[in-house]
Amino acid sequence: MPSHPLRFETEPHFFLSAEGWGNPTHPPLILLHGGGQTRHSWGDTAQKLSNQGWYAITYDARGHGESDWSATGNYLVDGLVADLKAIIHQLGTKPALVGASMGGLTAMVLDGESDESLASAIVLVDIAPKAEQKGIERIFAFMSSHLESGFGSLEEAAAAVSAYLPQRSKNYDPSRLEKNLRFREGRYYWHWDPQMLKVWKNATPDQQIAYEERLYQAAQQLKAPTLIVRGGMSDVVSERVMAEFLDAVPHVRSTTVSGAGHMVAGDSNHAFTNAVITFLEEVYPSHTP
Repeated sequence: MPSHPLRFETEPHFFLSAEGWGNPTHPPLILLHGGGQTRHSWGDTAQKLSNQGWYAITYDARGHGESDWSATGNYLVDGLVADLKAIIHQLGTKPALVGASMGGLTAMVLDGESDESLASAIVLVDIAPKAEQKGIERIFAFMSSHLESGFGSLEEAAAAVSAYLPQRSKNYDPSRLEKNLRFREGRYYWHWDPQMLKVWKNATPDQQIAYEERLYQAAQQLKAPTLIVRGGMSDVVSERVMAEFLDAVPHVRSTTVSGAGHMVAGDSNHAFTNAVITFLEEVYPSHTP
C-alpha cells in the first residue's frame, strides 16, 4: 500500500508535513528522524512496518523538510516534544515511537517527563542521554559545511555524504538525496532551517550539563517498554556510553547493529528494521499483520 500525505497542526497556524503508511485502523507507530534529516529517511522502514500490520507515520520535524520553520527559532527539545504530544493527541491512542538521534531524545523526554506514558513502546536509535562529544562535533561540522554555499548538483551533495558516511555503499543513488534538499537559484541546499543549527551550537557548557542531567532523569522515568539500538561503528553512542546508560536505566533493552554508524537505519536498514520488528513482536505478542 503506497503512503498517503498527512498534515498536523501542532500549534495555531503551525503545520508539520507527514505521511501515513498502511491501514489507518492498524496500531499506530510514529517514526521520528534525526537532526538535519527529513521524514523520507524512514521510507524503507515505514513500508516494512506497514507490511507487518502497523500504521506507520513519518513526519518532518519543525524546521525540517516541508514542515513550517519556527519564526522564533524554537528548536530545543521542549518545542519538539510539544509537537509530538500534539500529534499523539490527534491520533487519540498511544503509538509506538521509533526515534533516531534528535527524534529519540524527543521520545525519551516525552515519555520520561509525562505523568503517564503517552507511548506503547519506544525504540531509541543510536542515542542516549550522554553522547561522545567527538561524534556530536563531527555531526555539527558536516551540517555546517556547505550551509551557505550549497551544492551545484545532486552528485556533489552525494559526494559530501559519502565522505561523511564512508561505510555507505559506493553505489549510492544521488537521486535519493533530492527529497532532503531544497533547490534555489540554481543550487541545492539542505532542507532545514539554518537557524536551528545556530540554536544548538550556542548552548553554553552549563546548559549542556543541565540538559544531560535532564535527559538522564527522563530516561530513568521511562514508562513504556524501551529498546536502544546502537550502531556498531557509531562515534556518538560508543560501547562505553551505552553501558553507562544501561547501568543507569536497567529496564531498557539493547541491541547493536554491526557495520552501522550513527545513521543506523540508513547504513543497515534490513538488520535495523528486523531488530525493531523483533522487539515490537515481544512487546505485542498478540499483534499480527
